[in-house]
Amino acid sequence: MYSFKEGGMEFDTGLERKFARFGEGLTVTDGTVIEGYASLFGDCDKGNDVVQKGAYSASLRALEASKARVKMLWQHDPAHPIGIWDEVREDARGLYVKGRLLEGVEKGREAAALIEAGAIDGLSIGYRTVRAAKNDKGQRLLTELELWEVSLVTFPMLPSARVAAKGDEPSDEFLRELAATFEDARRDLARP
Repeated sequence: MYSFKEGGMEFDTGLERKFARFGEGLTVTDGTVIEGYASLFGDCDKGNDVVQKGAYSASLRALEASKARVKMLWQHDPAHPIGIWDEVREDARGLYVKGRLLEGVEKGREAAALIEAGAIDGLSIGYRTVRAAKNDKGQRLLTELELWEVSLVTFPMLPSARVAAKGDEPSDEFLRELAATFEDARRDLARP
């Protein structure tokens, strides 16, 4: 979870992120087409979370019904969309994504070059937990997630490695802006 402080009070944005390394499951073709898994079901991550099969289904149905898309962002920055996810779906293995980096966008061109050079090797999902439960192993079983975005990232954003542990902590202003962006998107999705 990411939080910010304002006026002596701490506010929780409710936003979480998970990382998946490209590895053999993700392919990049023609320098701009990305295809693979952004999340795998049943695997316990370093944050002791396990995403369950079906966790994204309600969110994906709501997005489809409102004709909205999961965003493709650069480093989880809502000010830097870099492409389009043409396909986002659940299957027996996990959350499959296929999309295109937009070469007409500066960060999209940069991302394509960095992927080709091997400098970028990961995907990270941005989501809000809707339902979760603990199992007898102390793991958090994520049963329903509200998916907001899938980002290309340089470094993992694992729950056990908080933002501050990765270097500079994001500013309170950035977190407020991010939370406001997602809240605006949530309101847009809720409109009939």
